[in-house]
This record gives sequence, structure tokens and C-alpha cells, in this order.
Amino acid sequence: MPAKYSHVKKRPAAASKKASGNGASTSTSHTHIHDHDHAHKDRKQPSPHADRNIGHAVSAMAQLERTIARIILIRFEQDIVRLFSTHLYCVALLHLPTFVLRCVTVGGPSWVAANADGDEIKDFFRAAIAMDLRQAGERVATKSVLWTYTALRHFAKSNGVPICQRRGLHSVQLLLHYDALKAHLESLEAQHPPPFAKPPHLGPLSEGIRALEETCETKYGKGADWRLRLREGYNRACNTLWRVASEFDVRGYGLVLREKLTSKWCDCGCSTDHLSEVCEKTVRLEEEESGVRSGKEREWDGRGSGIAGWGTEEEEDMWDVDLDFVAVDPESKPDSVHGDMTVAELMEWRYLRAEREKEQGNIAFKKGDYVEAVERYKHAYRIEPEMPHYQLNLAAAYLKLKNWVEAEKACDLTLGQHVSVKGHWRRAQARKAQGRIEDALKDLRSVLQLQPSNSEALAEIVALCPPEASPLGEPIITSSQVFSSSQASSSSATPTSTPSMLSHWIPTPQSPKPLPFPRDLADSRKLKISSIAITVDIPVDFLSIDDNGVDDNGKTHPPPPTYSDSTVSQTFSYPCWERYMVERISG
Repeated sequence: MPAKYSHVKKRPAAASKKASGNGASTSTSHTHIHDHDHAHKDRKQPSPHADRNIGHAVSAMAQLERTIARIILIRFEQDIVRLFSTHLYCVALLHLPTFVLRCVTVGGPSWVAANADGDEIKDFFRAAIAMDLRQAGERVATKSVLWTYTALRHFAKSNGVPICQRRGLHSVQLLLHYDALKAHLESLEAQHPPPFAKPPHLGPLSEGIRALEETCETKYGKGADWRLRLREGYNRACNTLWRVASEFDVRGYGLVLREKLTSKWCDCGCSTDHLSEVCEKTVRLEEEESGVRSGKEREWDGRGSGIAGWGTEEEEDMWDVDLDFVAVDPESKPDSVHGDMTVAELMEWRYLRAEREKEQGNIAFKKGDYVEAVERYKHAYRIEPEMPHYQLNLAAAYLKLKNWVEAEKACDLTLGQHVSVKGHWRRAQARKAQGRIEDALKDLRSVLQLQPSNSEALAEIVALCPPEASPLGEPIITSSQVFSSSQASSSSATPTSTPSMLSHWIPTPQSPKPLPFPRDLADSRKLKISSIAITVDIPVDFLSIDDNGVDDNGKTHPPPPTYSDSTVSQTFSYPCWERYMVERISG
């Protein structure tokens, strides 16, 4: 369950018996199935048949809870995809016109169209998307769990299952309908995982193009085909945005809820009941205020998976909304945390703390103190586990220490969130050092699929390919020849063939879509797109919790109860869609 529900305490397994005047005892609390007394005092030995029946009931309840937990998890991932796809649509509509404007101001009206698939633009998009996705858990978990509970509740009502007004839906009431729940889970798993893509129910991005053209008309209004060049650049930038987003795996995000659903959900056997206590009141209030709607409350048939969503244009951009304070257990919330401090603000502080640890790790890495660098990178990852680059840094340090196994594990973690050139390259180095040549070649092939011009990966493939794969008498192929062949194939409409011994490992790059207009000399300019660093005055007391703010299990503790007036200035790189600069470096 997300942190908002963490204050719900487990009810005791059996209520305390209160003696009445006639000696009778009553109990009104919910009782676990596995806590029923099945051995009476006057029975000398328990019945094996009773034990077997009770064991079967406990096993059935555990299967039910695991099924419900899995349903919640998959729908949570689908909600992240849908809501984040909505966010990317808003980015394309609101921020990409400004991005294209800044690039064409420096590089010319067709620079974006000619370079939309280049590493400079894609790396900027990757950094900004990673920063947004790290907030996925906090931004989506609470609503997603509420939506799924509402769907479960609707399913129960349609099957005549009673729902308690105070405690909501009891999981034991769903036991008779386990087969239907299991079938729904199988339908969700069959269409999983959904990709990030433009929501089909949202309209075209004509407003973004119109705003871009109006802004550029003063500068380019007298030139020929400038509108075509701008439109082509904007459309290609939007396509690149969705392609870059597809490199991220939604299953690597929302780790807090994921951990609770996979490792802590079924321990007591009535977790759905705990969830019901929290959600039922909210659902009933919404029903009283607006009635039972036919959209989100009825999404039980699996139609609302991924970007198909619920087909509403009014769906809010969750990444543009300030979150309430739900990340800290109310019972442990310190008085020093001001009421106007939102979760979004706390997440930014968390990121700054993690970046501070990373910078300390970078300093140690440059000094050759790789053991210290490992500890710093580990600490940064514990503070902010949904930023892939901390594990990339950790893998680099482990490679220096020749700890190949741990380096590979770090790469596995980062590739589970984002498929990157560095992740595959460093894992290839770790696997090669372990003698796993074929696995290393697979990673190197992935590097070339992401970046066809990567000469280091080409040279490594040539070096690792077994010599016996070459036919007798065939001249030895050098990496420079392969690189020349790759460049020729990527720049010509009829790609040349890769030598046969390497064709399995070197993918043929796709030819770029031709421009609908002739290229300009300005299109070959080299531009640099970089985030503008921010300087923040951080309270010294806040920084002091770095050593104990996150325990070994990665749990974040609240800030210290008091703050002093002493602060220290820290400068950080903060990739985002608003703060960046475009500068010309050559051409």
C-alpha cells in the first residue's frame, strides 16, 4: 500500500472478551480465518480433518490476497502509463514548441527536423523524462489504489456481495468469486506491459504548431518554406519524445507500493480489509456528491489498460499538480514540517540530498577511492531509488574494483528502469570479464541498436567475435572497416551488407526518413542542450540526516524535529522542461 495508508494498524487477531452480567462474551472485531480456535478445551486431541479444512481455507485466502495484490499492481502500472502518457502529451503541446523555438533560433529553421533523431536531443529528453518518472509512485499510487478498490467494489456489488458501510469490502466475501478474479488477472497479464504512447482519444497537436508559427513569423516570415521546416521539426521532435519514452520500463517505478504488494501484502491475510477501511469512506462520499459514474468506477473489464485509458479529455496532468502531505506516517510526522510543504517539495529535497551524495561519490571516483565512491552511490540510490543513473555510477565504480558480479547487478537494476547505452555497455564489460562472451555480445548489439554510430561497441564486437567464424582465406576485418560500413549503411538509401561473421551481432541501422525539403548548411551545426544548474540554500540540519535518514531497507525517515538558521549553498543539475539552454558549439 502507498504511504498514505501506512497509518492503518492491523486489528488484533481476536478481540478481548468482555464479560457481561450473565457471563456471556461477545466480539465485534474482524477475525482472521487462520486465528479461529479449532481445538476446544474438552477435546483431548485436535481433529485432523478440522486442521486440514482450516489449512485449506487459509491457503485459499492467501491465493485470493495474492491475486488481488497482483491486480492492484498491474492496474497501478497501467495507470502510470496512462497518466504519464497524458503528461507527455501536455509536454508536447506546451513545452516542445518552446524547445523547437530555442533550437531553431540558434541552428536555423530546419535544424530540429534534420537532427530530431540525434543524441543531443534524445539525451535531453531522456534526462527530463527520468526526472518526471521518479515521481510516478507518489503521484499515481494513491489514486490508482482507490480506483482499483472502486472497481473491486463494483464487481462485488454486481455479484450481490454485501459491503459494510464502515469497513467496506471484506476480502473473505470475495472468496466464492476467486475464479472470476483470477480470470480478470489473467486478462490483465495478457496485455501487459503497456507502452508509453500518445493517447488516442486526445486531439492533434495543432495548437502547439500554431503557437510556434506565430512566434517565428516575425523572424522567418519572408523566407521560403519556413513553415514546412518548422512543422516538420516539431512533428519529428514529438515522435522522438515518444520513442525516448518507450526506453523506460514502467515496472521499474513505484517501488514503495510495489514492495508492499509483493512482500508485505499477504502477511496477515486481511490486507484487502485494511485497504477497504481507508477507501470506503472516500468512495461513498464521491457517490453522494456526484453519483456513481459510468467511467472510472466501472473499469473492471480491463478496457482501461495503458494509454487506452478511460477516454476522457478532462483527465488532469498528475505531474502538474501539487501533492498533499501523504508521504509521512501521521503518527511520526514531526511538528517542524510546515503545513504548506507538499509532497512535491519533499521529493525535490530528497533529490537534492541524493545528488549531493552522488557528487561526493564523483569526487571520490576521480581520486581513485572507488570503495568510498561505491558507498556514496549506494547511499544516493537508497535516498532516491527511482533515478537510474545512480546505479550506472555504481556499476562504473564496481568495474574499477573488478567486482564484475556486483557491476552486472547494478546494470540489471538500471536497465530495469531505463534501457540506455551506458547500461548495456557497462554490463557488457562485466559479462566479458566473467567469460560470458555471448551475453556481452548481446549487450553490445543493444548498444548499437540505441546508438548505431558507437565506434567503441563496433570495435568490441569485432574483438570478441571468435576467429573461427571467419571463412578460410577471408581477409581479417578491422573495426575501422566495420565502422565505415556502418556509416555508409546509415547514410545511404541502399545499405551495404555487414561482413557475414559479424552480421548476427551488428544490426543494420534504419535509414532516416528523408526530409521533404533540401538540407541547409546550418543543419550541420553542433548545438549543446544543457540544463541550467540551480543553487539552493539547504539547512545544515537537513543535510545531517543523510547518515540516518534512510535505513538499510531504504525507508526514508522524517527530517529532524528542529531546524537551525544555518544553511549551506549547494549547486545541482536539475533536468526539466523549463530550465535549459541551447548554445552553438561549432558550424
